[in-house]
Amino acid sequence: MLTLRWTLLRPGTPKRVWDDQRFVEASSEELRLRHAVHSLPFLLTLSSIPSKTFGVMDNNLQLGDMEFSSRLLLGTGKFSDVETMVASVEASGSEIVTVALRRFNQDNQDQDLYEPVSKLDNVTVMPNTSGARDAGEAVKAAMLGRELTGSKLVKVEIHPNPHHLMPDPIETYEAAKELVKEGFDVMPYMPADPVLSKRLEDVGCVSVMPLGSAIGSGNGLKTLDLISIIIRDSNIPVIVDAGIRSPSEAAMAMEMGCDAVLVNSAIAAASDPVAMASAFSMAVEAGRKARIAGIMSSDGSAVATSPLTSFLSEDA
Repeated sequence: MLTLRWTLLRPGTPKRVWDDQRFVEASSEELRLRHAVHSLPFLLTLSSIPSKTFGVMDNNLQLGDMEFSSRLLLGTGKFSDVETMVASVEASGSEIVTVALRRFNQDNQDQDLYEPVSKLDNVTVMPNTSGARDAGEAVKAAMLGRELTGSKLVKVEIHPNPHHLMPDPIETYEAAKELVKEGFDVMPYMPADPVLSKRLEDVGCVSVMPLGSAIGSGNGLKTLDLISIIIRDSNIPVIVDAGIRSPSEAAMAMEMGCDAVLVNSAIAAASDPVAMASAFSMAVEAGRKARIAGIMSSDGSAVATSPLTSFLSEDA
């Protein structure tokens, strides 16, 4: 395993050590990278690494004992009709699609989102507990969702206040703890809280899903500073959920080190949802590739790309 040491470039900040299998190779025995996250510089030192191309151990998204090649997860609400939703899922290449339990309706095909999604190839349905107001309701919804789908993946989503739809951290933690005991692969939607993230990791969640901004707001990645801390400290996948408005924001999330993004409103509310789904797919892939390739450091001064030479001098 690679040992990656990072040091905040601020006086008096102690050194820390982070072991992470997501970074596995470098081009020299010691490679120093300056990385800026929202103008916060870090010094990263990768030491004792074989001389190979910088990359990752495994480019698949690992969630519990399941692997997925796509790092774009899709929600299914807000689409104008079922046909557009299905076409958008297909265009996105997403392999995990989340459906709220209240959208399971075999008696009304216009309202039933589970049946058409379940028929898609290479798509895993992840029931979510949207509408639950507390841990008890979320656990009941998750149990019913597993019974209907056979999927042990569950997105825990508890937001009791309809005015802001912020996830309840206490109820989310309690529900996650109980559902892990019941054998679920729990993926909790949560505030961008680094302390809560570690608590959820400790109880056995397979990922954490901090919000970028409020659900459906399209306000983008307002919590970048906190998400960067969650990424730094997490040993499980970090998936940004809620608030993303454009493909460029999805790419930014991937560039900063998120393992995946979940998108719904930005695709469903687009003028052409199917085309937007394809755009998000390309953006997520581009952001991931950029992260692996190693983004150049920023500098406060200009640096010539072509150094001055003597070919214009009189003596040349």
